[in-house]
Formats: sequence, structure tokens, C-alpha cells
Amino acid sequence: MLTTIRQFWLNCKTGMHCLCLSLVGMLVFNGAAQAEALLLAKEYQQQNVLGWAMSEKLDGVRAFWNTRQLLSRNGYAFTPPPEFTRDFPPFALDGELYSGRGQFERISAVVRSYRGDWSKLKLHVFDVPEAPGNLYERLAVLQKWLDAHPQANIVCIPQQPVHDFAQVQAFLRQIEAGGGEGVMLRDPKAPYQGGRSNQLLKLKSVHDAECTVTAHHPGKGKYTGRLGAFSCRNEDGEFRIGSGLSDAERSNPPPVGTVITYRYRGFTAKGLPRFPTYLRVRSDP
Repeated sequence: MLTTIRQFWLNCKTGMHCLCLSLVGMLVFNGAAQAEALLLAKEYQQQNVLGWAMSEKLDGVRAFWNTRQLLSRNGYAFTPPPEFTRDFPPFALDGELYSGRGQFERISAVVRSYRGDWSKLKLHVFDVPEAPGNLYERLAVLQKWLDAHPQANIVCIPQQPVHDFAQVQAFLRQIEAGGGEGVMLRDPKAPYQGGRSNQLLKLKSVHDAECTVTAHHPGKGKYTGRLGAFSCRNEDGEFRIGSGLSDAERSNPPPVGTVITYRYRGFTAKGLPRFPTYLRVRSDP
């Protein structure tokens, strides 16, 4: 489907872009299918990223604009006020609902509420999935729309070409010093393709990932009568997490079956996360 839309776009003649954009909007597939096809990042592990593009990793809520509504990573429709998307384009966008560093909990609460205050949020876009060309050319399609619609609640995330890895490390230090999350690295020549990809990498000093809670273990000493740790499973196996929880969370821990986000520093010889620390319940819809 994406190939069909790209080819159609390439066939548009000069002066007919508005008509083409409208027709592209009618060609998109349903929301759930689009959400399932989102591009997902892998961890940076010493890959050669010379000539790639880098940008700040935003700690927001993933959102996909399908020309009619904003969808979560799992395909659920967000409910922003009508004016929020009034000036959105008639072509698909992939990005993050974001308002600033260190505000994930607030952003998540806003987008999960039917009456949340969206006034400080914007969709920060890192790709235009159905546009033709490389990453820079795809984003240029959005920038052209924003030049004509500066009031749109959209930001085109700046992409910097990577000349050497020292540049990436300096960028990471700058972001983390300001309270940011990390760096996203992207092969600009690669087309947009859904699923976990070697062409999109995340680089952070401290990594995070997701797992599913499988069991609760009672605490000892000062944690007697409360949670001491819980077992958790990811695609590589089962392990325990016992740190990072507040007293309130130990008294009312995430139920078995909950998907949580944890932080870790590298891997053990068995491939399991080293020093895993609880961060939060994954709250994406």
C-alpha cells in the first residue's frame, strides 16, 4: 500500500499537488493496521552510523496521524479538541505528542483524558511515511505544508547529518545535560517500513525497555508486608526487579500481567538486563 501511494505521489504533475494530497488522504489504510506498521527502534550497539541522521529522542507519547485522527502506538484513537488537528495535512505523519523534557507523566495524563488540556502539546514529527524519497525529502513535504500553515500544532524534528561518532557523543552529552532522553539515529536512505528496524537506533547512557510482570515476591525487613520485588519477562527471558519502586508502589504494585518500563545498564552473560530498575507502568493507550 505504501509503495502504491508513493508511486501515485511521484506521478503527480506540477500544479496538481493539492489534488494529489487529497487523493492520498483517501488511500490510507485503517487506523489499527497503520498503528501495527509503525517503525520501531533498536538499541545502538556500535553500528557504523556515518552519513546517518541524528535527532533528539523525545520522551513523549507516540502518535500516528492517518489524515483523519491521531492514533496511539496500539491503534487507539486519541481525543484531542477539534482545533488541535484543524490544520493537520491530508497525508500521514509519524511522531510524538510532546511538550518538553521531563514531562512524560503530564503528557500521558493529558492524552489519556477526554478533557485533557492539549494547549501545550504539539505533534513532533520524525517521518512522513507515505511521501516519496529519502528521509530529508519526506520531511521536506511536511515542511512545505508548515510553511503554508504555520499555525498547525506540528513541529518537524530537526535532523542532523552524522559526520563522525564523536559528533554523536557530543550531541548525547548536550541532550542529557539538559535533562533530555538521548539520541535517535536513522539511515536517511532507508524507506519507511514498519516493525523493529536496524535502520533506526536509539542511543542513551541508560537504556530502557519493556517487560510484563509475571509474579510478586514479598518484602523483608522494612518492606515486610509489602512488595519486595517482582518477576518480569521480556523476549529474552525472565528476571527480577526490586529497585526503583516508591513505598506507595510497593504497597500497591503493578498487577501481574501489567506491561512496565524499566531502566538497565547493559546485559548479563545470559543476555538479560543488568541492574534493572522499575521506571513506570507503560501508559500508552
